[in-house]
Amino acid sequence: MLNIGVLVSGGGTNLQKLIDAQNAGELKNGALRVVIASRADAFALERAKSAGIEAFALCRKDYPDVDSYSQALIDALNERNVDLVVLAGFLTITGENFVRAFPNRILNVHPALLPAFGGKGYYGLHVHEAALARGVKVTGATVHFVNEVCDGGPIVLQKAVEVKEGDTPEILQKRVMEEAEWKLLPQAVSLFCEGKLTVENGVVYISDKGEGETL
Repeated sequence: MLNIGVLVSGGGTNLQKLIDAQNAGELKNGALRVVIASRADAFALERAKSAGIEAFALCRKDYPDVDSYSQALIDALNERNVDLVVLAGFLTITGENFVRAFPNRILNVHPALLPAFGGKGYYGLHVHEAALARGVKVTGATVHFVNEVCDGGPIVLQKAVEVKEGDTPEILQKRVMEEAEWKLLPQAVSLFCEGKLTVENGVVYISDKGEGETL
């Protein structure tokens, strides 16, 4: 059973879907071990505590620079033997030391079909504002491994979502969450924990067989 650590900054709707998936037995070979928030007032902490999951805040403002903050996260996760780190609406920048500590062991969900509308400045409603301004007919969500490039890591799963006439950024955000993000993230986490994901030359391959299984 792999230990999962979830990093959050806000309300924790993606976290809630992971909790729901765990309760339904859909996080195969994985267990939510700890939730760490970048803000003490993040409601996600209450969601975690209600589910019996250890939860606390490590606030960026309490550390002098990005690397020292990242090291505090690394230490907290390693102390709990975390195998997989999930960024579920985690809006705080981490350093390269954080990525190096968990190579191909950090998953992030992004509210667009990467590489479109990704990178610096593309987060939250900004992503959907940009998609609507460009007039795309289809958007969606992506779960990817995190590397040193913002939103540039190997893509694990994607799901398309229709853009409808009259959409506002808020309406589109809600549809993307409901139809894509909330479905993809638990699925990707389970695939990782089952040992079904491998990365070769920047491309993710999904196996039908997990670790320890034979053909």
